[in-house]
Amino acid sequence: MSAKTHNLAMTPVFPGSTDADGQRATLGVLGGGQLGRMLVHAAQRLGYFTAVLDPDAQSPAGLVSHHHIQTAYDDPTGLAELAHLCQAITTEFENVPAQALQTLALTRPVAPGAVVVGIAQDRIEEKAHFTAGADLSGVACAPYAVIETPAQLQAVRADRADLLPGILKTARMGYDGKGQVRVKTGDELAAAWAELGSVACVLEKMLPLAAECSVLVARGWDGQAVSYAPQRNVHVDGILAVTHAYEGNMPPALATRARNAAVSLAQHLGYVGVLCVEFFVVDDGSGQGSLVVNEMAPRPHNSGHYTLDACDVSQFDLQVHAMAGLPLPSPRQHSPAIMLNLLGEVWFDGNGQRREPDWQAVLSLPGTHLHLYGKAEARIGRKMGHLTITGPDVEVVRTTARRAAELLGLPGLDGL
Repeated sequence: MSAKTHNLAMTPVFPGSTDADGQRATLGVLGGGQLGRMLVHAAQRLGYFTAVLDPDAQSPAGLVSHHHIQTAYDDPTGLAELAHLCQAITTEFENVPAQALQTLALTRPVAPGAVVVGIAQDRIEEKAHFTAGADLSGVACAPYAVIETPAQLQAVRADRADLLPGILKTARMGYDGKGQVRVKTGDELAAAWAELGSVACVLEKMLPLAAECSVLVARGWDGQAVSYAPQRNVHVDGILAVTHAYEGNMPPALATRARNAAVSLAQHLGYVGVLCVEFFVVDDGSGQGSLVVNEMAPRPHNSGHYTLDACDVSQFDLQVHAMAGLPLPSPRQHSPAIMLNLLGEVWFDGNGQRREPDWQAVLSLPGTHLHLYGKAEARIGRKMGHLTITGPDVEVVRTTARRAAELLGLPGLDGL
């Protein structure tokens, strides 16, 4: 059973067109962060006007958009203005109120829709859909249990010792490693649930991980779907540090299975837009590993930023095409790539003193592509930009990426 993602039939919104009132074709974005900024750039390159709704006057996307509606995401006046300005609307992050998307969908095509965004906002709902779609995708999620009440906690402690050691994750508002606690015993589980505020949680069994990967899928209103080959990802402290995007980054059979599974999940959900599905590669003793689906992001994703420089069509181009009802070109990667995530730490030395990164040295390296997100203040853990390295072959790219990481003082060098 698929999740209905929109209420209206979609009539394509062509770039550069005008309506009967002379209004230029305009695409809207809920959220003004870096993903919205890159989406706005992609839409503008095609010839669309853009509108961003975000409460921050200095939001990265709002600063570069034709219109910036500076209100809360659930403000009725702001939502009405966004619907008035735009012919189609999307969101750049999954924690926007699903009700806001539902309101907008009454009068405008919204992709992705409120239902599927709501699923991605709640790990309990998300895992239920992964389980329901496992027959289609051929990939299940890790063994888990839901803990919403003291009685469920006690039941897990009494009857599900097989889930320990495990990771206790809040059902909502957890991202980049936040809202997660590793537990080994029933007592640690009880303490961790209390530490997280006794909110709804999921306990996942810890598995012997060999790697992590993600797949980007774009699906249109008509059900057409295209995808990229899987990216292999390296995380440091729960935050993406390095993405490897090139042929041979993981065993071919496993890559094919991940790609097919992600497309199946998008079809199962009736999804419209760009969807990122993240997988664990579990060490099963076979030498190849097996796949477990971890989570999904109903939007373009950090691990797909390399597509801006290494592919003929980026994930943001596909998001624009999908939301506007345009044909979805099948993306082609023309260069091997490694992406390095740039957090606020890059702007501080070992003593915590503010410094400017050595861009002169970094940008003198061949095949480097710097993307800064226009954020005024660097803070520890804050995503400030990314650096993509492309080249003629994988070894050249890896060598350059190691040097760039050293110059910037990045963690995760063992992941290169």
